[in-house]
Amino acid sequence: MTSGARGFDLGGNMPAMPSLGGLGSKFLRVLAVVFLVILFFASVVSVPTGHVGVLTLFGRVTGETLGEGIHLINPLKSVQRLSIQTQSVKESASVPSNEGLILALDTSLLFHLDRSKAAEVYQRVGANYAEKIVEPTLRAAIRAATSAHTAQLAPRGVVIENVLLRDVQLPAMLKTSIEAKQQAEQDALRMNFILQKEKQEAERKRIEAQGIADFQKIVAQGISTQLLEWKGIEATEKLATSSNSKVVVVGNTKNGLPLILGPQ
Repeated sequence: MTSGARGFDLGGNMPAMPSLGGLGSKFLRVLAVVFLVILFFASVVSVPTGHVGVLTLFGRVTGETLGEGIHLINPLKSVQRLSIQTQSVKESASVPSNEGLILALDTSLLFHLDRSKAAEVYQRVGANYAEKIVEPTLRAAIRAATSAHTAQLAPRGVVIENVLLRDVQLPAMLKTSIEAKQQAEQDALRMNFILQKEKQEAERKRIEAQGIADFQKIVAQGISTQLLEWKGIEATEKLATSSNSKVVVVGNTKNGLPLILGPQ
């Protein structure tokens, strides 16, 4: 008779169990796959646009650099990403002028990291090289020319693009003097304009008066005693032919013209 207990076959034998060796080999294969996946992702690094990757091994800079894109590296190495894009630092300083005046200057320095010296900069200065060498150098050399900034920073792996002067604040006394001078110049220009306008108006009046005088002179030269007498004769003839009642007395002793009298 077969046993009614669950788990036994008809012959009363125990069921076959999987071997421990098979489970171990499967576990090792899974573990190996996981390790390879982890190793693969640890070996793949990405350097973003505008950056350079500096490789280090156990904290030591190897001198190797990676460009933009995806790279396969030794998984034991680490990558420090440094920007090679244009950066800007601003600095405000009070500097003396040649005249001994204190000027407040606001400047901006445009720069970028030299790709070929990225590993050297990271090894000697660090990732925060802008704070350590760029800003202090700009602060110290702000009184010098642009060429001085380049000469100080170029050997250290930083390329200077431009130095911009954003603002200049003059001393209050000098600013007041300049404003007063500008106001005086504006007043002088305004007065010159008024004087020039008055001169033009006087010239216009002189020309106008000269024209009137010339006209009167021409008219005076054209009027003679004979012309006046002739015009008087013409007027007398017109009055004589008029229908109005009148008395004409001939023989005026002053000018020889008839004397015309109206009705009494």
